[in-house]
Amino acid sequence: MSKFPLILLALLTATGAEAGLSVCNKSQRTAKVALGRFDGRDWRSEGWWSIASGACAALVPGKLDARYYYLYGSDGDTAFWDGGTWFCTADGARFQIEGRGNCAARGYDRRRFFRVDTGDNLNQVLTLQ
Repeated sequence: MSKFPLILLALLTATGAEAGLSVCNKSQRTAKVALGRFDGRDWRSEGWWSIASGACAALVPGKLDARYYYLYGSDGDTAFWDGGTWFCTADGARFQIEGRGNCAARGYDRRRFFRVDTGDNLNQVLTLQ
C-alpha cells in the first residue's frame, strides 16, 4: 500500500513565459515525476523528471492547452503521489509513450496517476510534500 503525502495546489495568475504546469518538491528526498495527458487525439505519458528536494521543474512550458493533466511521482522509497487513472511508464531516465492501454503487452509498466484540474488557469503549480 502506498503512502499519500499531502499535495498542495497553488493556482497562480500568469502571463507570457510564466504560463505552464510546474511541480515543486517540498519533500525530504528527490522525486521522480511522470506526466499523462490527452493531446486532443491520443493519450500519452512521459517522464521522468527528477526534482531535487526544494526544487521545481516545468513539466509543461507555455500556455496550458488542456483542463486535465495527470501526474505520478515517487521518491524511490516510501512516498508515492498517485491516484486512480492508469498510464504506461517505463524504467530509465526518459520516456514518451503513446496510448494508455495494453502497457504490459507493449513492454511497459503501469502506474496510477492522479488528476490535476487546471480549470481556466494558464499556470498551475503543484507542490509535493
